[in-house]
Order: sequence, then C-alpha cells, then structure tokens
Amino acid sequence: MIKLNNRLKQIIEIVRKQQPVTGEQIATQLSLTRATLRPDLAILTMSGILSAKPKVGYFYSGIDEDLLVSTKLKEKTIEDVMSLPIMVNEDTSVYNTIVTMFLEDVGSIIVINNGYLSGIVSRKDMLKAAMGGGDINKIPVGIIMTRMPNVVYAYPDDLVIVASEKIIDHEIDCLPVVVKESVSSKDYFKVIGRITKTNITKLYVELAGD
Repeated sequence: MIKLNNRLKQIIEIVRKQQPVTGEQIATQLSLTRATLRPDLAILTMSGILSAKPKVGYFYSGIDEDLLVSTKLKEKTIEDVMSLPIMVNEDTSVYNTIVTMFLEDVGSIIVINNGYLSGIVSRKDMLKAAMGGGDINKIPVGIIMTRMPNVVYAYPDDLVIVASEKIIDHEIDCLPVVVKESVSSKDYFKVIGRITKTNITKLYVELAGD
C-alpha cells in the first residue's frame, strides 16, 4: 500500500489545525505557488481525505491517509478511465436534450456542430430553460448551452489528476475529452469521450483495492 509523501502530509496537517483554510493560505505556509499545490489538493480532495467548499476553503474529512494511492493515481491518464461521450447537435431541441439526459442518466450533455465540440449543457441549464416559459420543443439547445471557447475540456493523454483539478476548480461534473484537428488553418476539437466525477471515484476505489 502506497503511503503519502511528505508534502501531502504537511497539507493535511495544516488543514487539520486551521480548517477551513484556503489553497492560497496553504501555499503561503509551504512557500509554494497555488499552481504547484493544485495537483496535491486535487488528489486529497478526490480521495476523500479533504473536502472543499467554494469560497470557504478545505476541511479535513478524517479518512485514513494510509489508504491513499497517490502514486498510482498520478500515473493514470484520462484515456484509461473515460466513458463514451453523450452528445447532441446544436439544433436539437431543449426538450429532446432533456429526454437524452434522463435516458442516459448523465448530468451534462456535450453539444457538437458539424462533428466538432460546440458547447456543453447541464441539468441546471435545462431547468432554467424549462422554467423560462418558452416552448422547449422549439428552442434549440445551442441557445442555452455554454459555448466554446468557454467549455472546459481535456485531452486523452492528460493525467486523471489534471481532470480532477479542472472539475474541482470549475465546479463541474463532466469534461469532454477531445483531440485537436486543424481544418483550413483553424483548430477544431473532435469529441472522443468524457470524464466525470464518477469515473474518477471508480478509479480511486479500484486503486484502493489493489
């Protein structure tokens, strides 16, 4: 079983004594940058040792740190754990997108246009549209989605810990996994998968059981 490295132990000790404590405060005490600490904080949060509340800080959850398999987690790429993408086209109605979301039992739907990533839409977006009074059978999902370039995505050869960091930092539940393609000197992103909190949690459970 893999033990925590010294820096992870230091972070846990700071949070234990000072909770809630922000990432910036932890970084200052360790004489490190916030960016340097992000992967470590993501590991501790996704493993359940720490919990994080936006605009408040980190808390110690009390889970036995010896169960953490940080080294193995850092070796895993997104391609190892990603799921098949659940997608609709931009012109799909909000109603039909809601049906797809519930049939597939997902929290977000990836939106494409001409085969490339165009946006992403969440349950919250759907709820707002449904409560807005418009005819959701006629409103295209492209109207309510978060549109590129504001979509947070990942590449298949990124480490899982990078996905964890993005999910935590942006408070989202799904990242489209993409490959870049250049067409007429312009970059487009073809969706080949998705990675979610569930994918990452399942990975941790598998590693913890090794």
